[in-house]
Amino acid sequence: MHDPISPRRRRRWIGWLATPAILLVAILALQAWTLPEYALTPGDARAVGPLVSIHGLAAAPPRHDILLTDVYLESLTAWQWLVMHFQSHVQFVSSAELLDPGVPPSELGAQGYLEMYDSKQAAAVAGLRALGWSVPARGTGAVITAVVGSSPAQRAGLAVGDEIVGVDGHRVASSCDLVRVIHNLPVGTRVRLRVAPVHISAIGRLTWRPVRAITATSARPGAPAVVGSCAGVTGAARSWLGLAVEDGVAYHLPGDVQVDTRSIGGPSAGLAMTLAIIDQLSRHPITGHAIVAATGTIAPSGQVGDVGGVAEKTVAVQRAGATVFLVPTVEVATARAAASPGLRVIGVRTLAQALAALARLGGAVPQPLQAPSGS
Repeated sequence: MHDPISPRRRRRWIGWLATPAILLVAILALQAWTLPEYALTPGDARAVGPLVSIHGLAAAPPRHDILLTDVYLESLTAWQWLVMHFQSHVQFVSSAELLDPGVPPSELGAQGYLEMYDSKQAAAVAGLRALGWSVPARGTGAVITAVVGSSPAQRAGLAVGDEIVGVDGHRVASSCDLVRVIHNLPVGTRVRLRVAPVHISAIGRLTWRPVRAITATSARPGAPAVVGSCAGVTGAARSWLGLAVEDGVAYHLPGDVQVDTRSIGGPSAGLAMTLAIIDQLSRHPITGHAIVAATGTIAPSGQVGDVGGVAEKTVAVQRAGATVFLVPTVEVATARAAASPGLRVIGVRTLAQALAALARLGGAVPQPLQAPSGS
C-alpha cells in the first residue's frame, strides 16, 4: 500500500519544483532587459590583399601577408552582460562611449558603414600620395554623421550618410558652409535643404540617389552645439536642426582602387588597407614576407589615429598567425599586455612611420610599378 506524502515531504517537493521555475523566470526577465551596454569581443583577422582591386594602374597580384582585424560589437541584455563577465577577452563599452548625446543606438550600423566608406577613400588617397601621386580634392557637401532623436532633422527624414549640397539657395561644399547658415537662424525658421539621400545596402555599400528638396524647421538647441573651427562662426547657436556633419570630399584618383569590406563597419582598418594598396602597387613586398597585421584609422594626409578594442584585436591577429602588429602609438601598452611572446607590437603615428618600421624588418621601400604622373 502506497504511503501518502506527508505535509513536510510535500513542502519539500513543491519547493524543489519552484526553485527552477523562479530561476527560469529570472533568466527570461534578464534576457528581456536590454542594457545601454555593448560587448567587444575578438573578431577576425584576414588578408587585405585579396580584397583590393586596382584598375587603370600597374599592380602586382594580391599578396596575403597584410592582415586587417576587427572586433564583434554586440548590444547586451542583462543576462548576456552577466554571462560575459565569466568569459575572457571581453571589453564592455557603454552606449555613451559610442554615441553622441541624444543619438539613438539604431544609428550605429549606418555610422559604422559611413566610417568604413570614408576610411577606404582615405586609404586610397594616402597610399597613392605615399607612392608619389598627386591626388586633387574638391568639396562636395556636408555629409550627415549623426541625427539626434526627435530633432527637426529626424522629423524631416534626414539620415546618416545623406549629403547636404545646398541650403536656402546657397551651395554647400563643406560642413562649415552649412554651419554658417544655420548657426544664427531664429528658432522656428523653415530651412530649405538640397540633399542627396544615401542608400546603404545590407552589406554596407553606400550609393547616393539624385538630389531632392527637404524642408526642416529649426528648433531651440537640445544639446550644446559643437561648432569646431568654422571661420566666421562664434558663440552659441541660436537654433539647430539636430544633426552632426563632416566634409564631403571627392578625390581625383589616377586609377580605380576598391576594397571589398562587405558587412564590416568602422574606420579602424584604415592603416591595414593603406598598406595593402601600397604593397599591390609596389615592385616588391613591403612586409619582407612577414605576416603583418595593422589597426588604426588613416587620414588622407597619412596620420594614423587611435581605435577601440585593441586588446581583442591582438587576440584575433595572434590566432591568425601574425608575427608583427602595427598599432597607434597610444595603444602599444594595451596591445603588448594582450600579446603572446611571438607577436611583435610596434606603435606608429603616421603612415611614413609604419613603412619605415616595415623596412627595418626587411620589407622593401615602396617603389611604384608605374611612374606617378601629375606629381
